[in-house]
Amino acid sequence: MQGLNGTPFQPATLQLTGIPGMHTGHAWVALVFCILYLISILGNVSILALVIQEPALHQPMYYFLSMLSLNDLGVSFSTLPTVLATFCFNYRHVGFDACLVQMFFIHTFSFMESGILLAMSFDRFVAICDPLHYATVLTNSRILTMGLGILTKSFTTLFPFPFLVKRLPFCKGTVLHHSYCLHPDLMKVACGDIRVNNIYGLFVVIFTYGVDSIFILLSYALILRAVLGIASQEQQLKALNTCMSHICAVLAFYVPIIAVSMIHRFWKSAPSVVHVMMSNVYLFVPPMLNPIIYSVKTREIRRGILKLFHKSLT
Repeated sequence: MQGLNGTPFQPATLQLTGIPGMHTGHAWVALVFCILYLISILGNVSILALVIQEPALHQPMYYFLSMLSLNDLGVSFSTLPTVLATFCFNYRHVGFDACLVQMFFIHTFSFMESGILLAMSFDRFVAICDPLHYATVLTNSRILTMGLGILTKSFTTLFPFPFLVKRLPFCKGTVLHHSYCLHPDLMKVACGDIRVNNIYGLFVVIFTYGVDSIFILLSYALILRAVLGIASQEQQLKALNTCMSHICAVLAFYVPIIAVSMIHRFWKSAPSVVHVMMSNVYLFVPPMLNPIIYSVKTREIRRGILKLFHKSLT
């Protein structure tokens, strides 16, 4: 389909969708999303403030946790404008270029989270398998280099996506299936040859989620081997306990991704509401759960929060 000037048609705006089949009750959905955003933003800001203020938390593990919290804030703020506009103000239109920008940031922060979780698994590997060299291996400069490397990798691999989408004509309508912009969603309303988009998208997924998850599993295989070599059962449990927060964070991130992939691959006839709800879980649950997980499972974080709470009361 061609525009009036002979160029491929690209709509000025795209229409976002709430939850399919839910014509009433959006007020309750809006309230749920507002609560999720509030917990996520307050929780991650609290983690960042705590690590900055408490000298005892100026350690590699908590620097990586700060990266995770900062990234989770990025995920939340990337989706917040259109989600609140859709559910709170019933405004469902987003500019085409603004949609591409949002798509880029959502996917970039998502892939960065995978890289940060990999870096955190390396932190746990060094702490348990080579504790005597922990401070010399994970220096501040190396942690900074790892963080910049994760950012650079995610940015460069995702940078072509907006341009690959912008070259396509859109002739299958302008209605998206979510309250935010995702690359697979845009491909459903694009026409023309989308093979390059699909092939490159698959490459990026394998290059990030696939490679990162393999190295995370490898790290924990080596950690488990080292732990089983400890004679004392009490020391074994203590070593494993230091990994529990990270394991929960990995599960909170990867389980929804696997579930979305399995539904898309093996349950193509699933109602659209199932796909939408699983995508919402994938984007909204990890940023909300991560601060809770680390607050509950990490004694130093829990003590710091109680200390700040006590100061605020006095």
